[in-house]
Amino acid sequence: MNILSIQSWVSYGHVGNAAAAFPLQRLGAEVWTVNTVQFSNHTGYESWRGMVLPPQLIRDLVLGIEERGVLPGCDALLSGYLGDPEVAEAVLDAHARVMRANPRALYCADPVIGDDDRGVYVRPGVAELMRDRILPAADILTPNHFELKHLTGMPCVTLAEVKAAVTVIQARGPRRVLVTSLRTEETPADSLDMLAAEDGQFFLLRVPMLPLAINGAGDAVAALFLLHCLRTGSAPEALGRAGSSIFGILRRTVELGGREIALIAAQEELVSPSRLFLPTPC
Repeated sequence: MNILSIQSWVSYGHVGNAAAAFPLQRLGAEVWTVNTVQFSNHTGYESWRGMVLPPQLIRDLVLGIEERGVLPGCDALLSGYLGDPEVAEAVLDAHARVMRANPRALYCADPVIGDDDRGVYVRPGVAELMRDRILPAADILTPNHFELKHLTGMPCVTLAEVKAAVTVIQARGPRRVLVTSLRTEETPADSLDMLAAEDGQFFLLRVPMLPLAINGAGDAVAALFLLHCLRTGSAPEALGRAGSSIFGILRRTVELGGREIALIAAQEELVSPSRLFLPTPC
């Protein structure tokens, strides 16, 4: 399994490619990483250093991979935080190159726009490109609850409203949608939901709420969902496997009391989750 992953990178901690690449590799996938930014740490800290990388560099790196003659063996493209509208264009160029080489490859886009705590935190123009260009090109879309509302402009207070918004997303291109960090009126106060949709069916995964707010979990779960979709061809099965693994990793993170997701310390959760959660049709 070969996955081209175009996302941010941090030297310290785990977000973007630093959260996605290791889980994929631990589960046996080859990951070709192309970084959109190079930061010392994620921007949730009080300060950080580094830069958004030039879009032409991203194009050149993808071209260099293409020149190795390996794109026909690329099973999927994964994208996350893009940083700049021109970076989004570079990702779309990479998608076109992958699809020319292997029309059966999947494109999984994690449409990083913002969250309920901070609102929209990407640069001007990025959210619009996500909505108008990235979304229609994707086979799999993995928005969080806030991003689902932002992309559709629809209320997502109840589960029925979330399903309606997901249906609108699917009508624009993505066959599979995973909604993460989901809390509706039906979600118990001590729980957190994820919802996957495929072929007109919806599946809900509910896990206990953990006492932490941490960066990188969404990046990791998008990568895991993609890999398990590739291997099983089933959104509900991918949801169960990805959700169980990320819950185990986050539970270990709470135990360790760290500020970064405990991907390395809890890596066995990727292979054999200590607690299995099964999605239910909804």
